[in-house]
Amino acid sequence: MSLSLNQANQIITGALAKARELNLKPVSVIVLDARASLVAAQSEDGVSIMRPQIAHGKANGAIQLGMGSRALMNRAEQQAYFISAMNGLAGGDLVPVPGGCLVMDGDNLIGAVGISGDTSDNDEAAVVAGIESAGLTAVTG
Repeated sequence: MSLSLNQANQIITGALAKARELNLKPVSVIVLDARASLVAAQSEDGVSIMRPQIAHGKANGAIQLGMGSRALMNRAEQQAYFISAMNGLAGGDLVPVPGGCLVMDGDNLIGAVGISGDTSDNDEAAVVAGIESAGLTAVTG
């Protein structure tokens, strides 16, 4: 099972709606499939230049290491050398702060989503809402 473009677009629409409901700063949302390939991406007007890359790093870290970026942050706090080494292996494309979630369809891992633009906790709230709006389950930890 893989993440469809329709599901990715639903996730983005839901995440952006939640970001506006929470009055967040402009955000970028990146949706990757289970192979870490880009399925969809959108950035709101006024988003700062590096936000798409940060969102990608959150999603990429989650899918590559099989855990949400909040769990990666906790791991970084306990094992900084490990996360630093993983970031090196990922070519610097791993951002271990909340806002990157795995996407589950039942028991199947089908992708990951990253969002960036506001505080990490706010980013995570928007991405979880987006994933759930598509009838899927978000894994943050």
